[in-house]
Amino acid sequence: MALADSARGLPNGGGGNASRSAGRSPQDPGASGPVGVGVEPFPEIVELNVGGQVYVTRRGTVLSVPGSLLWRMFSQQEASELPRDSKGRFFLDRDGFLFRYVLDYLRDQELVLPERFPERSRLQKEAEYFQLPDLVRRLAAAAAPLPSSAAAARFSGPLLLRDPSPVGGSARAGALALAGRRRRRRRWRWGPPGAGRRSGYITIGYRGSYTIGREAQADAKFRRVARITVCGKTALAKEVFGETLNESRDPDRPPERYTARYYLKFNFLEQAFDRLSEAGFRMAACSSTGTCAFAPEQGGPADDKIWTSYTEYVFCRE
Repeated sequence: MALADSARGLPNGGGGNASRSAGRSPQDPGASGPVGVGVEPFPEIVELNVGGQVYVTRRGTVLSVPGSLLWRMFSQQEASELPRDSKGRFFLDRDGFLFRYVLDYLRDQELVLPERFPERSRLQKEAEYFQLPDLVRRLAAAAAPLPSSAAAARFSGPLLLRDPSPVGGSARAGALALAGRRRRRRRWRWGPPGAGRRSGYITIGYRGSYTIGREAQADAKFRRVARITVCGKTALAKEVFGETLNESRDPDRPPERYTARYYLKFNFLEQAFDRLSEAGFRMAACSSTGTCAFAPEQGGPADDKIWTSYTEYVFCRE
């Protein structure tokens, strides 16, 4: 988005002066280094500190959109004029989390946002600040209300923001659209939200341990997961895990009651995750704790340490 003040956001007011013109070739304002004596060149690999988040990219990436704020900073100014942090990285006082999407756009002029992305309006403000009019236009179009048929077609898939022009990128767009349809088919396998299926939470827990000797990771001895526990409503657990669910510790629990005494007949976490995903569950949270004990206390070698961890994964289905 063009701004009335072309120097907005640039240290020292932006623009060129006599000393700067002497240090850079007028034929190539984006050259990798000035030709003048005593002028600090820009590195080919640029480290950026954006609101405390560190990003590393090529200088050509930040110069990919001519006329943008970053293009002017890294082509029309000298490296010594830009603010830096205590470690010498170029500093930008902006939202460090949202800058990852700005950087993605600079790489290929396309942007894929995650599902249920709540920061679209804030990202649009960041795009306006960095003076990326095409990105602003796409975000504004994505935020516009859609007809009911179009809204249904966009059911909860990742949002692909790309130029609507049919020229170029058709193969990439087709592949992304196919991947989105496959994801929706997997999610709708058990019906859309509210289609007669139970909603609720299931917690998967496991305890694992491993021994680290004097050679650290090179000498690590891992022990298999002894048991994967299942906590939640009885009916949900039986629906998801079926015959692989061991109910021997709580055999007579009514379907609508909750239990924390079930466990699985297999020891592979990925197998449990696959079953939950196929049943329409998604991971909502996880937590882990760990303790360390010296092996002599457990009857092992004196230099070994035994680490034990307990981890829980919370899955939900709406």
